[in-house]
Amino acid sequence: MMVFTKAYSNCTGNALFAVKTRRSALKTYLGFIKNPICQKYSTNTGILPKNCKVAICGGGVMGASVAYHLAQLGWGPQTIVIEQDKLGGGNNSFSSDLVGVFKPTLNQVKLCQSSIKLYQELESRGFQTGWKQCGSLCIARTRDRMTVFKRMKSQSGPWGINCEIVDPQRAKELCPLIRTDDIKGALWIPDDGVADSYKICLSLFEAAKQKGVTVVEHCKLLEVVCDSGKVIAIDTTMGSVECDYYVNCGGFWARKIGQCSNPTVKVPLHPVEHYYLRTKPIPNLDFLTPVVRDLDGQIYFKELNGCILAGGFEPEAKPAFEDMKCPDNAAGRELPADWDHFHVLLEQLLHRVPSLANASLDSLVNIAETFSPDCKWIVGQAPEIKNYYVAAGMKTVGISAAGGVGEGTAQTIVNGFSKYDLYELDMSRFLGLHNNRKFLRDRVKEVPGRHYSLPYPNNEFKTGRNLRMSPIYPKLKEAGAVFEQVMGYERPSWFEPELAKAHLNGTANSKQFVIAKTNSFGKPDWFDIVESEYEACRESVSLLDYSSFTKLDIQSKGSEVVNSLQYLCSNDVDVPIGSIIHTGMQNVRGGYENDCSLIRLSENHYMMIAPTIQQTRCKIWIQRHLPPDNSVSLTDVTSMFTAICIMGPFTRHLLSDLTETDLSPKSFPFFTYKELDVGLANGIRALNLTHTGELGYVLYIPNEFALHVYNSLIQAGAKYNLKHAGGYAMKALRVEKFYAFWGQDLDTTTTPLECGRSWRVKFDKGTNFIGRDALLRQQEEGIKRIYVQLLLNDHDPDTELWCWGGEPIFRDRKYVGSTTTASYGFTFKKQVCLGFVQNLDSHGNALPLSNEYVLSGEYEVEIAGVRYPAKVNINSPNLPTKYPDKERESYFATRDKMVSEPLLREN
Repeated sequence: MMVFTKAYSNCTGNALFAVKTRRSALKTYLGFIKNPICQKYSTNTGILPKNCKVAICGGGVMGASVAYHLAQLGWGPQTIVIEQDKLGGGNNSFSSDLVGVFKPTLNQVKLCQSSIKLYQELESRGFQTGWKQCGSLCIARTRDRMTVFKRMKSQSGPWGINCEIVDPQRAKELCPLIRTDDIKGALWIPDDGVADSYKICLSLFEAAKQKGVTVVEHCKLLEVVCDSGKVIAIDTTMGSVECDYYVNCGGFWARKIGQCSNPTVKVPLHPVEHYYLRTKPIPNLDFLTPVVRDLDGQIYFKELNGCILAGGFEPEAKPAFEDMKCPDNAAGRELPADWDHFHVLLEQLLHRVPSLANASLDSLVNIAETFSPDCKWIVGQAPEIKNYYVAAGMKTVGISAAGGVGEGTAQTIVNGFSKYDLYELDMSRFLGLHNNRKFLRDRVKEVPGRHYSLPYPNNEFKTGRNLRMSPIYPKLKEAGAVFEQVMGYERPSWFEPELAKAHLNGTANSKQFVIAKTNSFGKPDWFDIVESEYEACRESVSLLDYSSFTKLDIQSKGSEVVNSLQYLCSNDVDVPIGSIIHTGMQNVRGGYENDCSLIRLSENHYMMIAPTIQQTRCKIWIQRHLPPDNSVSLTDVTSMFTAICIMGPFTRHLLSDLTETDLSPKSFPFFTYKELDVGLANGIRALNLTHTGELGYVLYIPNEFALHVYNSLIQAGAKYNLKHAGGYAMKALRVEKFYAFWGQDLDTTTTPLECGRSWRVKFDKGTNFIGRDALLRQQEEGIKRIYVQLLLNDHDPDTELWCWGGEPIFRDRKYVGSTTTASYGFTFKKQVCLGFVQNLDSHGNALPLSNEYVLSGEYEVEIAGVRYPAKVNINSPNLPTKYPDKERESYFATRDKMVSEPLLREN
């Protein structure tokens, strides 16, 4: 009998991790089975099976959905679900049960659409879900909120959402309860509705059990047992079960459950108080009263059994269970009602629905709900343990996404991938710092309010700041830096001249920390500042902090590292020492799992540079595809180096003033690497590239030399009029140069052939790299979407709304795609958008397309309901400059003008 117990783990220390196979693990265990201490939980009650393929922990709606979809895929008899209490938390559980389809991104919308479809299908099969299609009415008090609604309306057609903008009078007709004299309008979404999460949970479990799923209540997880970094069993109060996969659907308890394994799986969630106000029955209340969301008032309400159920997301939430000693059951989540805290929402409810003042109160319920630090759901395979999955962090609206997330999780387990692109929700977007208890406690104060706050571009959190900072951070702050945060890293968005003057004059508060903000959907306040930084990058010299970029060290004693990277990468990485190769790491479907630059430091030693947001994700992807014999060493060295980019046509002169190394194009060509002395510092890894297509160098500096190198550059750069620049200028540069970035333009479904990088795929390099077969198939069949650049015409950037990404693209008045990234083009003197277009038939199916098809149409981009003509590009443009340079002109990031990186093999 295979029984792993909590007591066994405690008494054997690291014995489990010393064994190499399940057979030896069992043999080792049997040696301890007679120990009385180890028999505490070793009794198998006979309720649990001895083994299964998938073990799911959590009997809520998410666990039910994963189990249901596994059963649909034929894995029902090989799936068990354990729940420490009652399924669905019992029939006294409390939830808003709102099902709204509009979410910030199309991927999230698809998850919600799948959920609604699932509930409707269950109803048609006789299962109870409580589904009621009553529609939802979102109210706007301000012009900016109406702009948001207009942008949503523009997206609604391509996203398959039925909605319309209505005036205050029509809003009153749709919901007579509300006051409308102070609103600008509303967004009516007739297909939205409400459901009963408890009924859905029970129905999904019933359907799953009919297909063989085993569901056990009052069974508490004790440990997720791992061997060699992989799930092999679970230990519970009812015995142990061998399993191949484990899914943490613990909801409120997901973080605590993550601690029941070695290593701990970090699930960054923290509870806050969340309030539901319920009235007693209201006479003549319409059963089909729509869900009303007064977003500017931070409140919502709905009809429930003849009563009004109302709640909201206050601007500053109140953390609960700050000691992280969470209750063992759902009843323990109910906390005393704090009327003083709820007052801010109550005022808004009474303002919007004046008749509530005459209604009789039934109850004010305070239920602790958990939120993630970025206000997104948490799904995917845990970075720490293979075959350990998480589906949690649903932030009070679990039933909105449960159907889609459950289906996506099940598909990934069974097939290795899902029809949904879940990368933006994947838990590998976090670092360990995000699971820090104090960080979470502070961050969740502002997270719930994000639900209804205005989604201005580049929104920044105010809590959990000043965590990760480069050694030159104080100097950048003195230079007037205004900061954004990425993966906990503070990096400049732009540099405020007045702030720099204040620091220089000694009038600035040394503790002052300025966070970037763009409180506009049109021309931002920082426009002129970023324009001047952009000009310095292109026509003189600028200094940028690239320290947040992911940096990995990959090496081996023999050629194992080369062989491994050839398998992982679609480009040929077996290049001369000192070369830099830009490559994708594809998945089996040809999509990008990583987009990176590899520097060959020596025969069997590489340094990898990847996007900041990839720090956890790409390391885990590489780690899981390296040889199991540990012959290849992979080390995250992100925090060991400060990265300073100097950019502009005079950078060679500037750097030559500080080093004795020959920097001439013949000695140090574009897209190569050298180790330099800079000033008095040595061991500086210099890369002749900038990731923007502009001239310059990125210096990877050991941290102890960072301040010295920075000061040397500033002093030597004075005669070249060196200027600091931030991330917004860098974005403008790369968008104009038609550079795709992972996480913004590229994702796990995008292939190199679609985004114009086929010349970076080396099919003939002699290695069957990951994704090769899929890319060959796509090459033969033809691509069905293509990456383009669009320049807006007849658009006044001073008075009209801007593109910020996500805008629909039309070709000959027919929808063909959407933008991914947008910026103002300071050389083009107009808005520039990047995005993907398709050739869709009358049923919405994508057909193969060609460059000729793309270039022959007339294009428009729709911004909040207004369409602007646009010129389409499929090749990186040659931008005019005062200082033409062969190196700059020779490099094109997008489309097939090149066969390899420039000058790469000539040295």
